[in-house]
Amino acid sequence: MKNIKKLLALALAVLFVLSMAACGGNSDSKVTAKVINIPLSSEEYAFAVNPSDAELLTSVNNFLAEIKSNGKYDEVISHYFGEGSPVEIESATEDSSKDQLVVVTEPGFEPFEYTSGNKYVGIDMEFAKMLADYLGKELVIKSIDFDTIFETLNTGGADVGMAGITIKEDRKLLVSFSDPYYNAAQNLIVKSNNDKFNDCKTKEDVDKILQSFGSDVKIGVQNGTTGDFYVEGDDDFGFAKLNVTKVGFSNGSLAVTAMLNGDVDYVIIDEAPAQCITKAINKING
Repeated sequence: MKNIKKLLALALAVLFVLSMAACGGNSDSKVTAKVINIPLSSEEYAFAVNPSDAELLTSVNNFLAEIKSNGKYDEVISHYFGEGSPVEIESATEDSSKDQLVVVTEPGFEPFEYTSGNKYVGIDMEFAKMLADYLGKELVIKSIDFDTIFETLNTGGADVGMAGITIKEDRKLLVSFSDPYYNAAQNLIVKSNNDKFNDCKTKEDVDKILQSFGSDVKIGVQNGTTGDFYVEGDDDFGFAKLNVTKVGFSNGSLAVTAMLNGDVDYVIIDEAPAQCITKAINKING
């Protein structure tokens, strides 16, 4: 009987250790993310258009003017920031024999573009479908890395880029920009137990702390985006280069996940995706 009790006690001890290991065994496993809701930039999103297609650029601008005047623009926005429901968009298979509108995007930028199974969802994706219908064309959506969008359009690999794209002077050397359709900014994401920025009231307060960091601090960004430029420094935006170590990712979700795993210390991305990503990840981790 004593041997049986000893075996039971040993088994319970092993189970306890295994359960602690499965749970991480420390408080870091429950750390979530929070957004510092202070804009670090002021920027405008636009659609990037194949620079050799002036007629398409005119049509895109006419399309934007029309949906803003007839309420369709506000309707799409309400699907993501109001009481409406997102619409899933299907992509046709690219076929040069058909009259198609080929749109390139990087679908890891909720609420502007993301995926649901094999369908696309997001503000830009709904606009893409509406634009294709407006032009009387079949819609093809191609998923590529964000920092390859501009060269793809410049070399005729697609018609339009829709990916929460900020208008920027050096990008104008590669693509034509439509009229702006959305005002945006950059936000800083930190771990929820980080209080370093709690007393910040202005952009300058946040800038001052970030500029005090050395190369031992790692900041995650999405490659080729304004957050990338914020860390690297950029004359167009007036960003001073930080002394931190920049770590690039293909999308913001990977950057935030890396932060929670301890691979980077902070993340800088666009404000709407920052809110969506932290909400989604916190729901999983919480």
